[in-house]
Amino acid sequence: MKLFWERGYEGTSFDDLIAAMRISASSFYNSFGSKEQIYREATDAYLEVSECWFMGILNDEKLNTRNAFSRLFEAMAAELTRKDLPAGCMISLACTHVPPSLAAVREMMVQHRAVSEAAFAARIREGIAAGDVPADTNVEVLAAYFSAIARGLAVQARDGASRERLVEIAEVAMRVWPLPEERRQTVKAGSAKSRRSTPQGKS
Repeated sequence: MKLFWERGYEGTSFDDLIAAMRISASSFYNSFGSKEQIYREATDAYLEVSECWFMGILNDEKLNTRNAFSRLFEAMAAELTRKDLPAGCMISLACTHVPPSLAAVREMMVQHRAVSEAAFAARIREGIAAGDVPADTNVEVLAAYFSAIARGLAVQARDGASRERLVEIAEVAMRVWPLPEERRQTVKAGSAKSRRSTPQGKS
């Protein structure tokens, strides 16, 4: 898992794998059958661990929807910059550019990324039902936006960004969170009042 995470599918050779696992070529094929198969198993191992904290925070019933997303990005900043693991996310960065022969592997990773985006959308819909997210929120677009932010944080971490910098990026991203209707009305009223009180010709 760590080899694939650090070097990517194509960057990890068969020799790298058997050397890291300290097994013979015959044992490898007897146990896993192919490089693609062990990559699938390594991906499952990664997801088994990451989904625990990811889904645990996202679906924490003690948090409202906005706080769940905010807390999730804080946790993500910590997880993506751990010193004991490769930087970034194994799923976000995987197989975005591969030859046609690896189309099946690429599609697998596309589906994994879609699962996390769907989880974002589901949580936002729950927030709408609970009344802490405005009913007119474009769920699919907001989920896609936060999915893009999550992937961007993974790239930033891979390029050496610190945990603190990722937190700062996430804080800026959270500013787009849709305001409740009563808050929007207050903001609009305040803006209108400000415009009326601005002397003509001033800005």
